[in-house]
Amino acid sequence: MEPLDINFDSSALYVMNAMMACVILGVALTLKVDDFKRVIRQPRAPITGLVAQFFLFPASTTLIIWIFSIPPDLGLGMILLSSCPGGSISNILTYLSRGNVAVSVSMTAVSSVGAIVMTPFNFAFYAALNPSTRAILQDIVIDPVNLLGLFFLVLGVPLALGMFIGAKYPRLAKKCEKPIRVTSMVIMLGFVIVACANNIESMLKYIGIIAVTVIGLNALALLLGYGAGKLTGLPEADRRAVTMEVGIQNSALGFSILFTFYPEMTAMIQVVGLWGVWHLISGMALTWFWARRPTGPEERAQSYHSLEAEGVREAG
Repeated sequence: MEPLDINFDSSALYVMNAMMACVILGVALTLKVDDFKRVIRQPRAPITGLVAQFFLFPASTTLIIWIFSIPPDLGLGMILLSSCPGGSISNILTYLSRGNVAVSVSMTAVSSVGAIVMTPFNFAFYAALNPSTRAILQDIVIDPVNLLGLFFLVLGVPLALGMFIGAKYPRLAKKCEKPIRVTSMVIMLGFVIVACANNIESMLKYIGIIAVTVIGLNALALLLGYGAGKLTGLPEADRRAVTMEVGIQNSALGFSILFTFYPEMTAMIQVVGLWGVWHLISGMALTWFWARRPTGPEERAQSYHSLEAEGVREAG
């Protein structure tokens, strides 16, 4: 594929990564230590989801790339996406789907921390596992210290700072959480729009194969989430929460990685960009379907009581 004309200088990349950190900060303002403790107290649902998210999804993605001989540049974008943690609206979609919000928030808390290590590890491990993607990865090799440094700065620091502010100044956190996340996401979206506008011809040329790739990958993520919940005997409300957490990936984090380290990787950027749109469409469609199908009196009560206890928190 033709290389993208990104034309982002170092100062622009610093701004974009700062916006990514602000998104994580906005999420962390609503997280509490209890969200992590809940995984220990009631581990089955969150652990099922985290296994599906960080192990089953990237492993299945790599297997599909190999079986269907997917072009290596597209495959690398798929592996990057499957290595990212859950997206920023999974908790809201879980609520609208009559899912268990407590499970969703717990998964968000743990996956956000785990991603600091698991995302770069999974990306490097599974990309190296497939001979075709391994060749590209070797050509664009980066210093792992720099990659871990990026994750520490855009995930670790804002998570710790956000949770500290949320615990110390809860009223301030409640006021700032939504404006910070919305503003940051709008600015990051602006970067993506500029990149796409500068390369519209190249994107339209390959949109067919990329669309099929992204839609298939998202369907796989949603099926893995729900299937894992069913296989482990989770109640329906918990299955829906796990499905949303696994199926709604953090494409903003993917963009941050790509524009910092791989700005010349056209296919990867297009895969992540289309995912950022499509997973919202598929997530809302699934929400519309589930919202009309109660999970059962006891499970529905559990879901809504959990939501009330959380104060309808918009973590993600």
